[in-house]
Amino acid sequence: MYAIIETGGKQYRVEPGSLVQVESLPGEVGGRIELGQVRLVHGDSGVQVGQPSVKGATVKAEIIHQGRTRSITRFKKQRRKNYRRTNGHRLGFTKLRITGIEAA
Repeated sequence: MYAIIETGGKQYRVEPGSLVQVESLPGEVGGRIELGQVRLVHGDSGVQVGQPSVKGATVKAEIIHQGRTRSITRFKKQRRKNYRRTNGHRLGFTKLRITGIEAA
């Protein structure tokens, strides 16, 4: 059984027991979270495709880690104009362990 979920503007294919790293979600490490934006569920009863999401379907997960990624550097330059700008940032992420998929 697997599902396709959407969180943080991105879609992920998840299965029970799998680990997935998504954009930062609120919650403490060890806490539980429900993801309701389920786009597709594939199980014993076949495939359920949502338009845009499957009604009544949820994916339950446990928060394993809250952290930040490596530094990302952005550099802009215009040649012959002595224009240079350097910016950087670190994105926050949440690592989840999928505990279950429930389809309606």
